[in-house]
Amino acid sequence: MTMASDNTNLLQGIKVVSLCINTPGPLAAAELASMGAAITKVEPPAGDPLKTAARSWYDALARGQTVISLDLKDSVQRGRLDDLLAESDLLLASFRPSALERLGLDWQSLHRRFPRLCFAGIIGYPAPDEERSGHDLTYLADTGLVAPPAMPLSLYVDLAGGQRCAAQSLALLLSFARTGQAGCAWISLYECAEELAAPLRAGLTQPSGGLGGGSPFYGLYQTSDGWIAIAALEPHFARKLLSELGMTGPDRQALAHAFAGQTAEWWDQWAAARGLPLSVVRTNS
Repeated sequence: MTMASDNTNLLQGIKVVSLCINTPGPLAAAELASMGAAITKVEPPAGDPLKTAARSWYDALARGQTVISLDLKDSVQRGRLDDLLAESDLLLASFRPSALERLGLDWQSLHRRFPRLCFAGIIGYPAPDEERSGHDLTYLADTGLVAPPAMPLSLYVDLAGGQRCAAQSLALLLSFARTGQAGCAWISLYECAEELAAPLRAGLTQPSGGLGGGSPFYGLYQTSDGWIAIAALEPHFARKLLSELGMTGPDRQALAHAFAGQTAEWWDQWAAARGLPLSVVRTNS
């Protein structure tokens, strides 16, 4: 018996309409598309801002999808959206609840008109603050995950939110397949940030924590021409690292002195030959 490794047809026959722009919603749609769902991406007349900000990423997220432009404030074009929804299994949206209500796309209206349609809505903050505005940076700031003046190197919350939206969408579709009842799910990006901050709250990634600088075996070290990341977290890795370096104890200064003697790439090859978890710190600038 072999296990299937190709997930591209898991959602074959599932139709999804996405009203999402920017990042989290398109990430979720791309995930569902990778499993075989047919995605119709409905953009406003001005288009998706991500297309201007990062065209290559926009193209990657929209690959294989049908992209159309509709002005949902226009009654005729709004009717075209209803035609799509009548034939779809899932609607993704990233509007505030009040905006959805003005458009007649709140869950109560949707469920009354399209009883077989599931709905996954991405919002910033959970109730009772679901109308509050925010973006990736503010959610990270709210939960202690920003270290000024450095800016975050990725859109961590948006990525987590996109994955959670995809997971919730799959749960809705599975529930409908089992019960015949369409459901609604709300995905709060702030709550995603709170989950990302859990290791920090638990002390693991605090400066004194084992994964925040408290352990000499898990951290960043400067080499003769750059930096490396060492993650000899398990005791057998730590013992092997010390043995290969001819050391007897966890001495951070001694490790720093040793790593400073060679280039980052030299240490990368050295560690690979010994099965040690070490990587060169690379930049994308």
